[in-house]
Amino acid sequence: MSGGEVAGLLVAVFWAILVSFLAVVLVRLAQTLKAATELVTSVTERAVPLLGEASATVRSAQTQLDRVDSIATDVQEVTANASALSTTVSSVFGGPLVKVASFGYGVRRALGRQRDGESERSAPTRRTRVVPGRTLSTDRRGGRNRGKG
Repeated sequence: MSGGEVAGLLVAVFWAILVSFLAVVLVRLAQTLKAATELVTSVTERAVPLLGEASATVRSAQTQLDRVDSIATDVQEVTANASALSTTVSSVFGGPLVKVASFGYGVRRALGRQRDGESERSAPTRRTRVVPGRTLSTDRRGGRNRGKG
């Protein structure tokens, strides 16, 4: 065998090894692609019903939100009506009730002064000091110094 034949034989052997290696790689690649295809098919089969259920859930949630929105609108109307009613009742009854209360206070105070007038005639006279909201006698005031001095 000559050098050219040995070189050709070596190239043929390396070529056969390379082709064998590429064949093994291609077989494994085919198996990987087949497994990936099966996985995608499986995921698709499971995902489609899930997407349908999710779509139904979103539709249901939208329906519920529409109901809540209508309830909130009704509550807002009721609140506005209650506010208007409160304002009306306050304006209708508020003024006269204040007048009646003022009249009752005036009558009570007048009767109290009339009683105090009768008791002052029978009791020794005392000086009284009027403070808004209450009356203090000189005995109760004592000798308190109110910051004067």
